[in-house]
Amino acid sequence: MEKESVIARRDLIKATASATVIPAITAATSALGAEQEHQTPLAQNASNAPTAHARTLVEAQLGPHTKLTIERRGQVALFGLNRPGAHNRVDPETFQALARALYDYDHDPSLRVAILFGHGDSFSRGVDVEAYRTVANSGGPLAGLTQVVNPLNFGAQRTKPLIAAVHGDTWNMAHEFFLSADIRVAASNTDFGQDENSHGRFPGGGSTVRFIREAGWGNAMRYMLTGDHWTAQDAYRMGVLQDIAETPRGALDRAFEIATKIAACAPLGVQTTLASAHLAIDSSEAEAFSKLGAQYAALYRTKDFIEGLTAQAESRRPVFHGD
Repeated sequence: MEKESVIARRDLIKATASATVIPAITAATSALGAEQEHQTPLAQNASNAPTAHARTLVEAQLGPHTKLTIERRGQVALFGLNRPGAHNRVDPETFQALARALYDYDHDPSLRVAILFGHGDSFSRGVDVEAYRTVANSGGPLAGLTQVVNPLNFGAQRTKPLIAAVHGDTWNMAHEFFLSADIRVAASNTDFGQDENSHGRFPGGGSTVRFIREAGWGNAMRYMLTGDHWTAQDAYRMGVLQDIAETPRGALDRAFEIATKIAACAPLGVQTTLASAHLAIDSSEAEAFSKLGAQYAALYRTKDFIEGLTAQAESRRPVFHGD
């Protein structure tokens, strides 16, 4: 089975770390539908040693008043939007909860990758407009908050990777969450929308930058200016989607498979890759090129660099610790 092969790959990289078997993430998977009832336990890797600024991402279990579920699978964090009665529309409280969770994930040395998904029939229909009216003229939902990372990933940004696994309605701010992710997977039933212009608003969460940059001017304007929706196949054609799964469960499984592969890589190398790429996009290619030598030299001095060379010489899988 695919799930068993994922477990096998993770077992290969545990090395001398002690492992504790934890239950599959029941909340994260059961809410996507009855097809998710059969889950396989996964091995949890031992945590890395804490750093001076380390934090611990605390789980938040699925419940009637939990707007954002937070769960851990070894070195992978899973964040689930959980307002299915409101089609997972994002209110200020949910946005703040996700911002705090992303900050803690970014500063938890035991976590290497995160996945964002939605409970229920859809990923999300975007912003809860009525709820946001209370903060619209006060600097936004993160005004005055510390120890947060903007879920739209501008301003204070993540340093670790995020994978979006979407299904069903993925509209407006939800599509901007999707675009802010580093890797994107969608179920075949995904209905994308960026239709604020047809409701007297505009895409204010980053699509006017990211959608154009990744899909091209004509493709992005075709949908933003008309308010028309598009399919997962359209998103794949435009290049903003990396993988299409048959079902919502399949999208989450595929996202976790990718996350597992990333988690097996050297954390400092992964973070440096993200930093260099963001520098090229957010600043300039010239500045990104100017930093490459120093970034590469810094990795030469890490234990993970030596481990990579040693493992290659010994024909085994490396075990990286992020130092």
